[in-house]
Amino acid sequence: MHIRTSFPYETTHEDIRIPLPDGTLLYARVWRPVTNEPVPALLEYLPYRLTDWTAPRDWQRHPWYAGHGYASVRVDVRGHGNSEGVPTDEYSATELADGVEVVNWLAAQPWCDGKVGMFGISWGGFNSLQIAALAPEPLKAIVTVCSTDDRYDNDVHYMGGSVLAVDMHAWAATMLAFASRPPDPHYVGEAWREMWLERLEEVDPFVHTWLDHQTRDAYWRHGSVCEDYGAIDAAVLAVGGWHDPYRDTVLRLVEHLPADRVRGLIGPWSHQYPDRGLPPGPAIGFLQETLRWWDHWLKGVDSGAMREPLLRSYVSDSHPPATVYATLPGRWVGEPAWPSPNVSTVSYDLQGAPRPVRSPQHTGVDAGRFFPFGNDADLPPDQREEDARSVCFDFEVGQEMWVLGRPRVRLRLTSEVPRGQVIARVCDVAPDGSSTLVTRGVLNLSARQGRDRAVPWTPGATQDVTFELNGIAYAFPAGHRVRLTVSSAYWPWIWPQHGSAAGFTLDPAGSALELPVRTKELSSDVAFEEPEQSEPLGVTRGAAADGWSPATLDEPRPERLVVRDVAKGEWRLEVDPRYGGTRVYPDGLEFTEDALETYTINETDPLSARTRSDWSIRLHRPELGWEATVRTRSEVSCDKTDFLTSNEVICTDGGEVVFHRAWEKRIPRTAG
Repeated sequence: MHIRTSFPYETTHEDIRIPLPDGTLLYARVWRPVTNEPVPALLEYLPYRLTDWTAPRDWQRHPWYAGHGYASVRVDVRGHGNSEGVPTDEYSATELADGVEVVNWLAAQPWCDGKVGMFGISWGGFNSLQIAALAPEPLKAIVTVCSTDDRYDNDVHYMGGSVLAVDMHAWAATMLAFASRPPDPHYVGEAWREMWLERLEEVDPFVHTWLDHQTRDAYWRHGSVCEDYGAIDAAVLAVGGWHDPYRDTVLRLVEHLPADRVRGLIGPWSHQYPDRGLPPGPAIGFLQETLRWWDHWLKGVDSGAMREPLLRSYVSDSHPPATVYATLPGRWVGEPAWPSPNVSTVSYDLQGAPRPVRSPQHTGVDAGRFFPFGNDADLPPDQREEDARSVCFDFEVGQEMWVLGRPRVRLRLTSEVPRGQVIARVCDVAPDGSSTLVTRGVLNLSARQGRDRAVPWTPGATQDVTFELNGIAYAFPAGHRVRLTVSSAYWPWIWPQHGSAAGFTLDPAGSALELPVRTKELSSDVAFEEPEQSEPLGVTRGAAADGWSPATLDEPRPERLVVRDVAKGEWRLEVDPRYGGTRVYPDGLEFTEDALETYTINETDPLSARTRSDWSIRLHRPELGWEATVRTRSEVSCDKTDFLTSNEVICTDGGEVVFHRAWEKRIPRTAG
């Protein structure tokens, strides 16, 4: 990593408040080049607290853009950080309308030349796409990283029409804690407490809303730009990682947007900006790459950005299973179009007699993290135990084979129960028997006729189902085997349905695995500069000055711990998402947070599934004598007919409880 200390422009920064039509002020931080000429503005807009939570990441890139001649602006969404107002649902109409107002406001500033770009990762990448679909006139280009065009079937809520237990709940619980954090009196003064209490009165657990919409209805169509790609006028650089759950969006965007206004880039990365150097690598000079994009679309400079292939992707070489890789071996390739003329479908027919698929309910315990962030326990370990809990079909690899795109399975199933799910995985099996997960996909059997409806299976009926697996770029070497596995359970990724323990019967006749096989290319013109960033903010990690730590963190614990109660047949997965510990900022703030996710199931009972998430957050300013804490608990369980949710928030100011609320709710299982 090269840290830049000098740039073409000197820079300055200031915190400002951006007014909205209803009088609400959004908190913003602006980095600008020192120049008398107006320049284009770049906007990153999200709820994650610019003065603390994302501040280290912000300082890696916003000053860098300013040093290259752009006004780079970071804005907190309404009701978060030090912005006024109350929090809303994710990507609400209010949030997007506010974003349009911010774009127009930036374009009207005397230091802006009227052209605006947007960028962001995850939430900021989401609303960059969604605001682009609203087409404010000044917005000329965006860079969307690890985001989705389909909020229902390619987000944290549902997968293949099935409830994503692993992140439907964990992310709802995270946002319950995040939305409950207070403004910072260092920046907003004495008004902080009144602002905080106003927010807390409006907080409602997201999980209620998300479980209320179990099919792809109008709620999910809102904000899903796949509903109308033609609404996007801005140029789009879509970026993803093969270890990020949103990677398929890049493939869809380069397929459906005009080729003269879109480029796609998918590397081996997790849910991170590609310049940060977090596993798996290799990292690239991503800021330089985006600068070429901005220069072309916002300054009219011939940077070569649009002479790049429509899609650049990293084809990983075969690698032994591991939960973390510093760098994955492989090579970059370029596609002139998508679907690519370099890719053709190769079909592998399944062989043998009909086979029952009745996976134990803890199948999926070795699935890895839904959102890998570059931590040591993120990725799936050796899949041999998972394979043993599934039905497997192996295919010999005679000569090296490159796969690029979304595999597809056609399966002929007979089910004796009306509900269930089918999970397909593709693994790379080495001569020593080790099994590396390559990709996977899910289908809720009630969603087989479309994600917008729930159609129960007629018991005893035989039907053919087809579904795609997540996209991948992977080189299977000669002498290895491609393994297709089929299971009827995948906990805790997929919430099991009532009766699904009965599984189904798979008939290989009429069933097949279809792989998108790419022509081998031993050389490529695709190349990137080395990673570069601006100087870090200077945040330190360690203990709080007064020794405070969350009660939940008595001693260091594993990132990912599997506990099996042999007598009960119960499996418990404990996950520490490693969000941060204690961080001390240059402005004096001590920010401490701790989280623990727990997923429990009995290996024979799909109704035993339950999840729990506990959060503890403390914000402390010793110089002000200010201490605010947030503690949350969130749980989901089920019976035959309903999901049962339980949530609680407790907030203190200086040790005094100022807010305490609990929610208990039953939500009918209409499709989940």
